[in-house]
Amino acid sequence: MLYTRKGDKGTTKTFSCDQRMSKSSAIAEALGSLDEINSFLGLLKIKAENIKFSSGTGEIKVSETIDCIQQDLFIIQAELAGADKTITQEKVAWLEGIIDNIEKILPPIKTFFVSGGTELAALSDIARTIARRAERRVISVVDDPSTSSGQEKTSIGKETLSYLNRLSSILYAFARIFNHLAKIKEETPKYK
Repeated sequence: MLYTRKGDKGTTKTFSCDQRMSKSSAIAEALGSLDEINSFLGLLKIKAENIKFSSGTGEIKVSETIDCIQQDLFIIQAELAGADKTITQEKVAWLEGIIDNIEKILPPIKTFFVSGGTELAALSDIARTIARRAERRVISVVDDPSTSSGQEKTSIGKETLSYLNRLSSILYAFARIFNHLAKIKEETPKYK
């Protein structure tokens, strides 16, 4: 069944709590933001289906990388909801390795860039901003015990927080590499 009617009064619950909470609560907002970035990554994954490039450690297939990230986001949602799941240091190192390999291909960053260029670059920049919001929402739940789903403060592993921070970095790297592969010069802000 695609509906349960349990949320008709604006409440929901998580794994860690039998009590229902408002769908406007900080934890519901954080979970929703994680769901939002995961869904948007689905669009980016489809659009980037045939994109691959060589790096120092081999070929990177963007759609496969995004699919792995989506799977990891489900782990983060489960952890935030109170399940016995967490992101490992190996997953953080995996993201960092991809970012490092992309960075070796690109010219150094000397300024901010205006979003755009290719469609894939623009979509990556949108995904980056959604990922940053999701990270802020998760941190707001972790920082403030009154925002948790139950009486105890919500605990998130340090690797999970690192992973969320690297998520926006890899999406920024994707935006830059997509423009680079298309030989599109990055536009800098004019500030006038």
